[in-house]
Amino acid sequence: MHFASDNWAGAHTKIAESLTQHAGGFAAAYGASELDKKVEAKFNELFEREVAVYFVSTGTAANSLALASVNRPGGVTLCHREAHVIEDECGAPEYFTNGARLHPVDGAAGRINPENLKRELKRFNPAFIHAGQPMAVTITQSTEVGTLYSLEQIAEISSICHSHGLPLHLDGARFANALVSLDVSPADMTWRQGVDIVSFGGTKNGCWCAEALVFMNPDSAKDLPFIRKRAAQLYSKTRFVAAQFDAYLQDDLWLDLARHSNDLAQKLAQHITNSSQLRLAWKPQANEVFAIMKRTVFERLQKAGVHFYDWNPPHAEMHKVMDEEVFARFVTSFANTQDEVDQLGALIA
Repeated sequence: MHFASDNWAGAHTKIAESLTQHAGGFAAAYGASELDKKVEAKFNELFEREVAVYFVSTGTAANSLALASVNRPGGVTLCHREAHVIEDECGAPEYFTNGARLHPVDGAAGRINPENLKRELKRFNPAFIHAGQPMAVTITQSTEVGTLYSLEQIAEISSICHSHGLPLHLDGARFANALVSLDVSPADMTWRQGVDIVSFGGTKNGCWCAEALVFMNPDSAKDLPFIRKRAAQLYSKTRFVAAQFDAYLQDDLWLDLARHSNDLAQKLAQHITNSSQLRLAWKPQANEVFAIMKRTVFERLQKAGVHFYDWNPPHAEMHKVMDEEVFARFVTSFANTQDEVDQLGALIA
């Protein structure tokens, strides 16, 4: 029973078949192939406007290069205090921006609180050079705790950003999971709410290794080709990333896979709610489920072959976890089955 991470899941068969289909013959390198151009056109259709698309290898690379593209001397990016960029990327954003900093902003349920964002921005007085200068704000959708920003919440944050002359970046490692949960279009969840740059993830949702940086205004990405090359993220055989996205976006496969994992997360959450051995930390809105249990239960489930992680609770929720308890994360993926979820349900019933 594998609920450790959607990164543990393999690749969907249609994506594997697409890689095999495009493995033979010759194609122009470095993003110049016909397949690359075809997929770039698909992204234009997806976002209902002309966008600039750049393939990279990982979500960390996508986030880091997105911030590098808007870097300023003494630059500071504001993010949620438990965002992936500040907690789980080993300083990569700082490294690829040549020393720009990440500045944490508090907010409940993994979301930046708009009033807190306004307050933190006031800390950076343009006349006080020692503090540096804001260069961007980044949000995560779905968040690191499996919650979502509503369209109205994204719009409110983007309004604050743009009033300060700052671009808004969206870390979409689980972009598809958020999209199907909100039941909106990619355009509605991004540029129509004021998002400027998107890290568009496919790896967690059925691809082998496929991430893309999407700029809503292509003119704002004029330096990205050089930044990507310097960061060793320009693949020679980009057609193999394009081949994955070609299958991923075909006939809404990406949305079907995300919908499956989200549905399983809801079923798993119900099993936890029905259990006397675990308690649900909060209701999941995508495909991550957080629960609290006694350490003895945690160890028993691990020994029974359930793969999942103990997790650092959000700072605002630490009071909910007692000394003898474990805060844990379960992640469902396209590769999980209803039977697996029910097996876990039987173990905790």
